[in-house]
Amino acid sequence: MRPFRFLTALARPHDGPGLAAHARRAEAIGYSALVIPDHLLAQYAPIPVLASAAAATETLRVGTFVFNTNLRHPAVLAQELATLDRLSGGRLEIGLGAGWNKPEHDAIGIPFEPVATRVARLTEAIRVLKGCFADERFSFAGEHYTITDYDAQPKPVQRPHPPFFVGGGGRRLLTLAAREAGIVGLAPRLGKDAQGLPTLDAPSITLAATEEKIGWIREAAGDRFPELELNSYPTGGPMVLTHDARGETRRRADQLRERTGVELTAEELAESPHVFIGSLKELTRKFVDLRERLGISSFLLDDMETFAPIVEELAGR
Repeated sequence: MRPFRFLTALARPHDGPGLAAHARRAEAIGYSALVIPDHLLAQYAPIPVLASAAAATETLRVGTFVFNTNLRHPAVLAQELATLDRLSGGRLEIGLGAGWNKPEHDAIGIPFEPVATRVARLTEAIRVLKGCFADERFSFAGEHYTITDYDAQPKPVQRPHPPFFVGGGGRRLLTLAAREAGIVGLAPRLGKDAQGLPTLDAPSITLAATEEKIGWIREAAGDRFPELELNSYPTGGPMVLTHDARGETRRRADQLRERTGVELTAEELAESPHVFIGSLKELTRKFVDLRERLGISSFLLDDMETFAPIVEELAGR
């Protein structure tokens, strides 16, 4: 089994000294990586934040959770990422996604294309990034990108390239991740509410649904499946530290039913790889159980300090 790795996300903007202190604290606790999302919302841009965090630390890895490939040409992104990998001494992880938030596309006039088109664009973007990171010149002719005899510079420290993180909740994205990424994120599927906005497909966070997804990954990855790292994160609601796990989980089930109209039992939520409610001891046991049963060894935690004791106990083991 792979050793545990825990990720922490930058939840709010910091000034320079505050960001440096936050990154050093994450490193001291034992988090493997500091990650930041990529949205045109009230947040900092990812690349400068990750460069600052890397400059303030020695071993902490940095990455995105995840870049929206619709927002940048992959050859331009490749130069930024290779530079960041060099400046960090080879501590970059590249999280990539197909984009899901239609309003931010609409706000700046970038078409929010159908899922199949966005996944096809992501597939080509990965090929372009890998081509840019390779030692030789390369050319590529796709539906979305065309590269002609290009020798991208600089090259990253990590060879043949920094690890790619690709996740999803449907078979199409997970198949792509299984074939092209080193880290595969297990995510829920998204539906649409009455206004057409993304909403959680609640049944896709269950243990049974996750087992099915891992089956898709295993089938698509073939012989390379043992090389893959599987990641999960708390998409079923915020992590809760409590000594009344049963009562809190029942309340979460009620909230989920009110929000989505889907009836999941408290038991289904308690065993979900995307719901984390309990005492430190109970949650520690759950992480161990998920690794033993499903092979998930990488987890994004949503509160760096609250769950620090779990990281201190399990990270690297």
